[in-house]
Amino acid sequence: MKKRGEIEGMKGIERRKKVAFIYYKNFSSFIKNDYDILSNHYSVEEVKVESLKDMPRLASAIMRCDISFTWFAGEHAFPVILLSKVLRKKSIVVAGGYDVANEQGIDYGLMRDQKSKPARMAIFVLKHADKVLAVSNFNRREILNYIGSDTVELAYNGVDCDLFKPKGEKDLDLIMTVGGVTKENLRKKGLEAFVKTAAHLPEARFMLVGQAYDNAIDHLKAIAPSNVEFAGYLPLDRLLKSYQEAKVYCQLSYHESFGLSLAEAMACGCVPVVTDRGALPEVVGDTGFYVPYGDVEETSEGIKRALNSDLGKAASERVRRAFALEIRERELVKLIEILSKENPNGNDESNRCR
Repeated sequence: MKKRGEIEGMKGIERRKKVAFIYYKNFSSFIKNDYDILSNHYSVEEVKVESLKDMPRLASAIMRCDISFTWFAGEHAFPVILLSKVLRKKSIVVAGGYDVANEQGIDYGLMRDQKSKPARMAIFVLKHADKVLAVSNFNRREILNYIGSDTVELAYNGVDCDLFKPKGEKDLDLIMTVGGVTKENLRKKGLEAFVKTAAHLPEARFMLVGQAYDNAIDHLKAIAPSNVEFAGYLPLDRLLKSYQEAKVYCQLSYHESFGLSLAEAMACGCVPVVTDRGALPEVVGDTGFYVPYGDVEETSEGIKRALNSDLGKAASERVRRAFALEIRERELVKLIEILSKENPNGNDESNRCR
C-alpha cells in the first residue's frame, strides 16, 4: 500500500497553497486525520475556536490563507464562512454529526429546533460554504434536508490501515465497544444496552472503552454484571491492542454519521454487531450482524452468532477496500485543487500565509 502523501497522481501537487484549518475545542482523532492529510500537501494553520477571544486569530488566518477548512457546521463556523466570503476565500465545511442531526426520539441534534439561533447559523454555514463534505451517504441525506445537492460532496472518514490491522490471536470471548460515557450516549451510542446485554452472556467478557464525562458511569456500574469491564480512556497503543484482541465489536447506536471506532475495530479483524441505524449499514455491509436498537435479547443473540463466525477477515478487508485513509486523502486533495483553481485570489501573493 502506498504511504499517505505518495498516492499516485499526487506527487506533483504544489505545496504553496495555504489552508486555515478550523475546529471547535476538541481535536478528535477524525479531525486530526484530516489535519495530517492536509499538512502532507499544504501549509496548514491550525485554529481552535472556543470563544470570542479567538476571533482575531481566526480572521488573521483566513486573511493569510487561500482556503478555509472547518470541521462541523456549528456556531464556530459562522464567522469562518462570513470572513471567507468577505475576503473572497474558498471554504470547505465538514458536516459530520450533531450539527445536521434531527433525532427527536432521543433529543439529539442541532436541527431539532430549526428556528433557534444556533440552527439558523448552521443552515447559513451550509448554504454559503463553497463545499460541504458529508462523511457518509446517511450524513449526506441529513445535509440535503437543508440545502441543495450542488455543493455537497461525499468523502467517507478514513482509517489508517497500516496501523489498524489484525495482529495475533483473538480472545474468543472478548466483546468491546468504544464511546465517551455521558448521559446522552447511554441512548445515542447504546451504552446502556451494551452493559445490559452482558447479563445474557455471563461466560463472555464485555469491555466498554471511553472516558467518563458525567455521572452516567455510576448508572452503568450500578446495572452492570460482573463480566463488564469499564476500561476508561485508553491511549492509542492500548486501544489498538484491545481492538486486535477482541473477537466482536458492538456499535449499538441510535444515530451514527459514520462510526470511526467501528471501522477501526473492523480493520483489526473484529466481527461487527450493529444496529441498522444511521451510517452503520454503509460501514458494515455484509460483514457483520444486525440487531434492533435497544433490544437486549436480540443483541445477545447477534453477539452469539458473531462469536461463532469467521467474518473478521472480511470486515478487515472491507475497511481496507472502502475506507482506507488514502481514499479520503485523494478526495480532500482533489477538492482543494479544484477550489484553488476557482479562487480568483489563489495566486495573489498578498493573500498567502507568511
